[in-house]
Amino acid sequence: MNILTILFLFLGLVPVNKPVDSPHGSDFKISCSNCHSSKGWQLDKEVYSFDHNTTKLPLFGQHNAISCRQCHKSLVFKEAKSECFQCHNDVHQGTVGSECSRCHTPTSWLVNNINEIHRMSRFPLIGAHRTADCSQCHKSENSTRFDVPGINCVDCHRQIYLATTSPNHVESGMSEDCISCHLPTSFQWAGAGFDHSVFPLVQGHSTPKCIDCHTTGKYKDAKPDCFSCHQQDYLATKDPDHNTSGFSQNCSECHTLIQGWKPTTIDHSKFPLTLGHAIPKCADCHLSGNYTTTPIDCYACHQNDFQITKEPDHVTSQFSINCLECHSTNPGWKPTTFNHSKFPLTLGHSIPKCSDCHISGNYTTTPIDCYSCHQQNYLATTDPNHKVSGFSITCTDCHTTNPGWKPANFSHANFPLTLGHSGPSCNDCHKGNYSSTSKDCYSCHQTDYNASTNPNHKTLGFSVTCTQCHTTNPDWKPAKYLQHDTQFPIYSGKHQGQWTSCVDCHKNVSNYAIFTCIDCHEHNKADMDSKHSGKVQGYSWVSSECYRCHPRGTNN
Repeated sequence: MNILTILFLFLGLVPVNKPVDSPHGSDFKISCSNCHSSKGWQLDKEVYSFDHNTTKLPLFGQHNAISCRQCHKSLVFKEAKSECFQCHNDVHQGTVGSECSRCHTPTSWLVNNINEIHRMSRFPLIGAHRTADCSQCHKSENSTRFDVPGINCVDCHRQIYLATTSPNHVESGMSEDCISCHLPTSFQWAGAGFDHSVFPLVQGHSTPKCIDCHTTGKYKDAKPDCFSCHQQDYLATKDPDHNTSGFSQNCSECHTLIQGWKPTTIDHSKFPLTLGHAIPKCADCHLSGNYTTTPIDCYACHQNDFQITKEPDHVTSQFSINCLECHSTNPGWKPTTFNHSKFPLTLGHSIPKCSDCHISGNYTTTPIDCYSCHQQNYLATTDPNHKVSGFSITCTDCHTTNPGWKPANFSHANFPLTLGHSGPSCNDCHKGNYSSTSKDCYSCHQTDYNASTNPNHKTLGFSVTCTQCHTTNPDWKPAKYLQHDTQFPIYSGKHQGQWTSCVDCHKNVSNYAIFTCIDCHEHNKADMDSKHSGKVQGYSWVSSECYRCHPRGTNN
């Protein structure tokens, strides 16, 4: 740097952003006066104002109190180191890595928040390990090294594992993974929490000491089945006698783990203990302590009940000894039901007692036909008189089982009772005669035939087959003589609908062979004579001649 440059610097005439020939390097772009004064090139603490926060290593703590030359050992400032390990030797010899700030701060070399640091390691500091000194685990011969024997519990606590006798960990083959039983919450091992899920310690098994069950001290030999520990309880039980009765040695089939083994349940599904069988003691059914061959059919226990029953008498009536066909297990056997499907007890047969039909206690040969029980009803009936009329003794042909036999219905298919015949009483037609009553109309309606005057059936010799003209409508109307169309069409052709009564054409009600045509048609004798004389052979002005030429009522 020449004298002129120094002068300019002294006078402050050099721009801040203008590079100068600087020993700090050509890319050092701050004014010299920021750090140096005109008194000399020594740093002027009063004017020194370089902002070190803009660099890779902000100055705070111990770094803010030292001379620049302690870090900037070269006048080229950009060559200064920015990582801790570049200036500070690794006293831990690579055992914790090169990132010093994980444990130290620039204010001092004391450890900073070791628990938080350890939380992210392979061995988080919890419980008793949280308050321990580092050297309790990091026991390297060189105190500055952080080597450890291992991160497993047994790596540090093997001697405790080997010395423990209650229980003896070695002989019992217990896991060396200490946290499977112990929690690292204190320096004491009390309150072990062994995972006993293979045999849950609940109810009667929630005992205070392992040795209560693991009597031999060998924990791996303990059996999880009940019988292996409770064989004596099994053999000593007499109510019921488990051994004699051949009870299962799987105690959990009946018992829970509650002390005293009670309450006790047994799978009685092959003979459900419901209703009348919900009894308090096993011995009520398992007499003499028999639990192996006790029968499950009702009769085996209730034979005496079967034999003494008189209403109805089960023995005499040869009732089934399968009691469930009629009874449930209700106390007292009631209500009772019997499958009476071959003779349904409905309507008038829904009677209160069996003996109403099964007279004298007969349940084996009681007939199921109506007449056998109701013969007297059949013989006593007079409207109509069933016996005199020869009615069928199959009562269901006409009757249901309604009380009083009504309503009664008879199949009258050979003479349908429709329209005018739907009368209120059988006697209206049968007059007491049900065996040879005629079914032709005239036999009953001869008086109606003889009394008819419009037309006079008897005088005119009408057929006595009433259905030729009439239906069974009340009063016989409407009537229709269809045979008329075979002689002269009046229900078809031009005359259909042109007349209202027979007398329109048959003026002589005493002789329907006489008819008139010329009274209805609008033509006169003079006109007809003019049209027919000399043209129609044998023509004359009479109705019979009209019919001779016009038998179908047409011009042809």
